[in-house]
Amino acid sequence: MLPGSSRRSAVHPRVLFVSSYPPRQCGIATFTEDVRDAYDALTGMTSTVIAMDEQGSARLYPEFVVGSIRRDDAASYAYAARLVNSSDADVVNIQHEYGLFGGERGEYLLEFIRAVHRPVVVTLHTTVPNPDDATLRVTRELCRLADVVIVLTNASRSILARDYGVDPTTVHVIMHGVPDVSPYHGQFFKQLHGLEDRTVISTFGLLSRGKGIESLVEALPAVIERHPEVTYVLWGETHPEVRRADGERYRDSLQARAAELSLGDRFRLVNRYMPDEDVVGALLATDLYVSPSLDPHQAVSGTLSYAVACGRAVIATEYQYAKELLGDGRGITVPFRDPQSLAAAMLAVLDDPGLRASLESSAYAFGRDMVWPKIATAYRGVFVDALSEQLGALSQAHSTSRR
Repeated sequence: MLPGSSRRSAVHPRVLFVSSYPPRQCGIATFTEDVRDAYDALTGMTSTVIAMDEQGSARLYPEFVVGSIRRDDAASYAYAARLVNSSDADVVNIQHEYGLFGGERGEYLLEFIRAVHRPVVVTLHTTVPNPDDATLRVTRELCRLADVVIVLTNASRSILARDYGVDPTTVHVIMHGVPDVSPYHGQFFKQLHGLEDRTVISTFGLLSRGKGIESLVEALPAVIERHPEVTYVLWGETHPEVRRADGERYRDSLQARAAELSLGDRFRLVNRYMPDEDVVGALLATDLYVSPSLDPHQAVSGTLSYAVACGRAVIATEYQYAKELLGDGRGITVPFRDPQSLAAAMLAVLDDPGLRASLESSAYAFGRDMVWPKIATAYRGVFVDALSEQLGALSQAHSTSRR
């Protein structure tokens, strides 16, 4: 019998999450906090966390963070596995992103999973099509070792089947969770940000060059010429790793180009980290949300998910997640690095109140299936299945040994 197996619950499994976690500022950390909070609210329990840290980092975590893994220290993965095995956790959920874990393509994580005596559920936030040899090798082994794999889109499941040879029937699709927000329109949130009497176009998230904001800057003059009431706001600080490596060069270059185009106060950069409640307030001050990412293979975007949940009219470039989330009239997608197409799409929405209303209502309706309580219920179903399968195998092995 595995350590702690006699105490295990197949109704509300106790979960230990392995991921980055706040106060670390990254999308995976925020996602893990949200899914953990939603799961604990559903089950009435307190889940635990083993946090992924960069080398040399030192953070003050909440008490339910029971340990940490130093990304590039192989020995700390072995220590973390022993910590799991001595815990009362029923299931381990790894929130996976390339670069979060150490070794080539995160291969240190494989030894951790091999050493853990609990069912392991891996949530893959990125699935890379046409992978190189190292990515193919590590990802295949990760999916083989996991008891269950979760992805956030149907496209990601298809990529795992087509490019990695993973049986799609073993992969569960659970979409990115979102807050349960009323589709409020009004001046209150605009007034909070000094945007009253403005038509607000916005983007939010940790800033880096891959966000494609330069295309949006180039598109704005044509939009403002027809709609002089428009103001664009980029909410969010520079990504901490980008800032460590490159300072604020990208943000400064955007500001400089906006000045060259004489955008004045119609172009605003709000350089601060945005907790969830501030993000929702910013989105409720927004009339048109734009996501001009440059990565065609981007498999998920929490920022885009939140915009849909808030019932905003949304325009995005044609990356993987945007095409799936905004299909069937829930938003508009445009080509990459194409300011003219981006301007035309923004003008189409701003010129046509009927189109804008249709996009908003379709997005909001779709977002109701993504609210965190529903996502937590879906996760619980996966955890229960993973635990029940392992307990069933243990029972069968025990029965066989007695014959």
